[in-house]
Amino acid sequence: MKSPQVWFLTGSQGLYGPQTLDQVAEQSARIQQMLATTGKVSAEIIGKPVLTDSTAIRQVMLAANNDPRCVGVIAWMHTFSPAKMWITGLDALRKPLLHLHTQLNEALPWQTIDMDFMNLNQAAHGDREFGYIQTRLGVARKTVAGHASDPAVVSRIDGWVRAATGLAHLRSLRLVRFGDNMRDVAVTEGDKVEAELRFGVSVNTYGVNDLVAEVDAVTDRAADELVAEYYDDYEVSSSLRERPESLRYAAKIEVALRKFLTEGGFGAFTTNFEDLGGLRQLPGLAVQRLMADGYGFGGEGDWKTSALLAAVKAMGHSTGRGTSFMEDYTYHFGPGEPKILGAHMLEVCPSIAGHRPSCEIHPLGIGGREDPVRLVFDAAGGPAVVIGLADLGDRFRFVANEVEVVAPDEPLRQLPVARAVWKPSPSLPTSAESWLTAGGPHHTVLTQAVGTEVLRDFAHMLHTELLVIDENTTTADFGDRIRWNQAYYRLAQGF
Repeated sequence: MKSPQVWFLTGSQGLYGPQTLDQVAEQSARIQQMLATTGKVSAEIIGKPVLTDSTAIRQVMLAANNDPRCVGVIAWMHTFSPAKMWITGLDALRKPLLHLHTQLNEALPWQTIDMDFMNLNQAAHGDREFGYIQTRLGVARKTVAGHASDPAVVSRIDGWVRAATGLAHLRSLRLVRFGDNMRDVAVTEGDKVEAELRFGVSVNTYGVNDLVAEVDAVTDRAADELVAEYYDDYEVSSSLRERPESLRYAAKIEVALRKFLTEGGFGAFTTNFEDLGGLRQLPGLAVQRLMADGYGFGGEGDWKTSALLAAVKAMGHSTGRGTSFMEDYTYHFGPGEPKILGAHMLEVCPSIAGHRPSCEIHPLGIGGREDPVRLVFDAAGGPAVVIGLADLGDRFRFVANEVEVVAPDEPLRQLPVARAVWKPSPSLPTSAESWLTAGGPHHTVLTQAVGTEVLRDFAHMLHTELLVIDENTTTADFGDRIRWNQAYYRLAQGF
């Protein structure tokens, strides 16, 4: 999405007279500018006229719903805005809502404060009226309290904006599956109709040979132009330099995939090594590069992870940090601190690379095709979150684990794939036990671009369960939380 917008709404009423309302409008504009000029909010903050009656409130909410650039609204009650005015507007709103509880002045003017100041600057109780009606109506929202100049407040607002941007991307996402999912695998199945109803993503299958026809139509000239780009961007291994036709075919796959996705309006896709049709290679390099450009991807037909990756990519846009399709592959229980080695055959996004990737060719023992081309690298170190999406039958569930990506204990010279090594919180045993108890999937999204709070906001906007495994998690408490959630979500569905 280009230049997403968030609308800034200010509530008041006509009781105070036009002079006070002029002051409210002026101060509202100053708060809006205070946020906009930080450069720390990843959307354009658009100020709207002060709202003083139910008709205007409903109209602006309907306009927000219908504007594709608007990803959400921020509401602040500058004075005292009687909450019955907001009922029909809040009921009509279909975009995410952030309730900002702030005021223009950071400090009280102790020596000069009078009743005029008190009447003008009464968000402290005006926002309580607004909070009540949101709770009374059951409105899902995020509440942020603090002065608008506080970097912590701005950071939390930006996190919510990023979640809203991910939601907007997901709601308009078209996803293409090339073939079906891997045979006999349970967790990559799911209800695509319910996913479109809940998340907005449209998932449809195309024959792999529809893609093969595009690959076969790519000219050698177009492929060679892309090969030259590979040489500029990566360290091309000597063994691959000796097999130019393999690299050219990998380039043809990328050219064809980009064309197919662009012309079809698709923002995410899946492949499956059991269903390759006439493809000579399992797509590796092409998938990695498309992920780096923001496309969602899921291996083995995993459309849920592909859609989730596309959304998290949108949330993390412009952070300078990466997000990738991932899989917990194998463990290091010791000596030293336990760790997880994550990878996935060929398809790990170079946006998480800690160094310039190497472009290589190696045999692959599955798929029954020619040796595939892929990028090989270690992931950059730092805090990250691993998140997965599972279909439990009666609902969807997100499961997330806070982790620390670290360097491998020793060089992985014999492992010719891109990979990440991480320490899960609070420990490998507790993390693994909790993840397994939650029924979390083996395909995940690893992101260093957005944190847990953003993902909480995202799940909240989707009215979807999120279980987080962090430094405070114990298996006993986590099991209790799952049982409590089970009761809550069953009851929330009604009868």
